[in-house]
Amino acid sequence: MARHLSQLTSPEMKDWLALGRTCVLLPVGSVEPHGPHLPLATDSIISEAASARAADVLEKSGIHVAIAATVPFGVTDYAAGFAGAIGVSAPVLTAFLADVVRRLLADGVTHVCIVNNHLEPAHDAAVRAAITSFEKGRASVACPLERRFGRTLSAEFKSGACHAGRYETSLVLAAEPSQVRAEYKKLASLDLSLSAGIAAGKATFAEIGMANAYTGAPAEATETEGAELYDKLADMVVVTVKDAMLPASPTT
Repeated sequence: MARHLSQLTSPEMKDWLALGRTCVLLPVGSVEPHGPHLPLATDSIISEAASARAADVLEKSGIHVAIAATVPFGVTDYAAGFAGAIGVSAPVLTAFLADVVRRLLADGVTHVCIVNNHLEPAHDAAVRAAITSFEKGRASVACPLERRFGRTLSAEFKSGACHAGRYETSLVLAAEPSQVRAEYKKLASLDLSLSAGIAAGKATFAEIGMANAYTGAPAEATETEGAELYDKLADMVVVTVKDAMLPASPTT
């Protein structure tokens, strides 16, 4: 079972740090609409579940892992106009995350990996900006917007038509099925690509045509597909952490 930082006592934290080669996974999400069928916390749920799976794998490789409390708020400008789009500005998010990482490292943690599954471009940029001041190998960001990871995910994800669609609905079904409203089975499929809309200069879900804050094919979602996707997302975290903490041996 994954170790959760907030559940440790101070002496337990001290003992854990003494193990050496420690890593804290810091899940980041958002509070924003995900259609009529998924909770506002969808991105947080995904980051938490991916972190838990990755922690188990990393522990087996000799990296001692703890999962920090989730940062639930992010940059949610694209959801403007919908109830429940409770975001923060990019500078605030960057400063907050940088301070959290700084304090964790000062406490003796070897490495901090921010696990982000809220994919709004300004949010992703704000998250990545939070680690720029730290020495190489001390902090990283694991996010499926990185091409090497995104290309391993589903066809819907790669199409860009995946906000609260088959991709995210499958992930929530696999992690917290009670949070998925049954009406997802009746929702029409929408072929509206966020990535294409963003590239075309659209600034909100509404401008892209997402009248109900979703796109893709949520009715096609399955718990089985969600579990398979979590394997990919966990691998994303594992690779990111190992690249930072276990540098490759020099070639001879």
